[in-house]
Amino acid sequence: MVDRLILILGDQLTEGLSALRAADPARDAVVMAEVADEAGYVPHHPQKIALVLAAMRKFAAGLATQGWRVMYRRLDDAENAGSIPGELLARAAETGARSVIATQPGEWRLIRALEALPLPVTLLPDDRFLCSQADFAAWARGRKALRMENFYRDMRRRTGLLMDGDAPAGGQWNYDHDNRSPAAPDLFRPAPRRFDPDPVTDEVLDLVAARFAANFGRLRPFGWATDRAGALAALEDFVTRRLPRFGAEQDAMLRDDPTLSHALISPYLNLGLLDPMEVCRAAEAEWQAGRAPLNAVEGFIRQILGWREFIRGLYFLKGPDYTQSNALVATRPLPAAYWGGETRMACLKAAVDQTRDLAYAHHILRLMVTGNFALLAGLNPEEVHRWYLAVYIDAFEWVEAPNTLGMALWADGGAVASKPYAASGAYVDRMSDYCGSCAYRVRDRTGPRACPLNPLYWDFVVRHRDRFGTNPRMAPVYRTWDRMAEDHRTAVRRDAAAILARLDAGLPV
Repeated sequence: MVDRLILILGDQLTEGLSALRAADPARDAVVMAEVADEAGYVPHHPQKIALVLAAMRKFAAGLATQGWRVMYRRLDDAENAGSIPGELLARAAETGARSVIATQPGEWRLIRALEALPLPVTLLPDDRFLCSQADFAAWARGRKALRMENFYRDMRRRTGLLMDGDAPAGGQWNYDHDNRSPAAPDLFRPAPRRFDPDPVTDEVLDLVAARFAANFGRLRPFGWATDRAGALAALEDFVTRRLPRFGAEQDAMLRDDPTLSHALISPYLNLGLLDPMEVCRAAEAEWQAGRAPLNAVEGFIRQILGWREFIRGLYFLKGPDYTQSNALVATRPLPAAYWGGETRMACLKAAVDQTRDLAYAHHILRLMVTGNFALLAGLNPEEVHRWYLAVYIDAFEWVEAPNTLGMALWADGGAVASKPYAASGAYVDRMSDYCGSCAYRVRDRTGPRACPLNPLYWDFVVRHRDRFGTNPRMAPVYRTWDRMAEDHRTAVRRDAAAILARLDAGLPV
């Protein structure tokens, strides 16, 4: 007889999970399931599906060796119910269990599905984060604007990370100004560690190859770690070999070096295989030992302690309707280029190609290439959101949606960013080596060879002047536009209209 079912989701692979801590191995059963609903609610990248399934299988096996009764359903099981609620109901009927304990999911979609179950469900807080939802709500209460930098400083004080008493280490809170350098090709830059698939992973890869062959993205070669031991090895590899260079070149983009000195541990953090504090402490230790500069360590810790925690807090604070945000009333469909279709833009092609091959692109590619183009072209935020959610191996809605809708598209009306992250081709040229091989000329502001980002940038600025014209951070942009010659402004709007017309006609840009 089983008293309660303990639900463990694919991004909750943590032995100290709150649902497991509340359970009793003597009378409860753990339920884990690979289901079609979760594998297919967006067309996930095959590497993402493979990582989650392989990590789930290994985690379940580990729980079984610790004495837990684990009821595990594989995707290809003929009796698979196809959904998490369906599996819970089937297991309850099978065992006589009368209730469910779960750690709160990271997506409103699943929270609602569990709350609708005809079984008593206890949703426990997910305390694997450094700031609880209640604490974030308390921090946000009464503030006119929620800004990550203020939140980050409070989190530094709370955790003691990179603190010298009450002051920030080195005398500054933020070393972002030191972390904006272009990068040069370097044959000696250490590459991220890759992991050869073991038999469990190989079996999953074969399953994914058979069932998800039509999904965007290459499944093999597959080099991700699929258990905690591998995730810890990936963390050690980063902090000892690439962290020292991470800071200065974290915003850079190189065509033939898609990972540069980035960590590539976000999938492991978001699956629960790594703990955010252990990651931050590992980086801090490298600075304390004199092996990594402060600007690199601070920039890395800010992404986790500041940005990751801030984004999660905002996602839950804004509620389940957040993903419908469309403050700029953008309606243009997602171009085929985002799924590997034709484009003459070298930067967009590079970002999409490496996303196809690796299920990965670092934050500047996501924000300032695919995100920037989507913003300037007025692409439908919901379509863009679903694309990001589908194609990146670390994408789960709590972290993806605010980054896409708030940071990249300004669709949430400024909840995340005080101004839109809009840029012309000059930014991409400064931070990458894409423009030299592009069919367009980045220094041409108008004309048939002009980089599309150039007229699109000014067209975006002008068509949203009613909204951004009074924004102090945008004022210099509008003064520049107003000083331009009238014939040049006319040419810019004409060229932008032609680009948008091509998109509307389904033609490549």
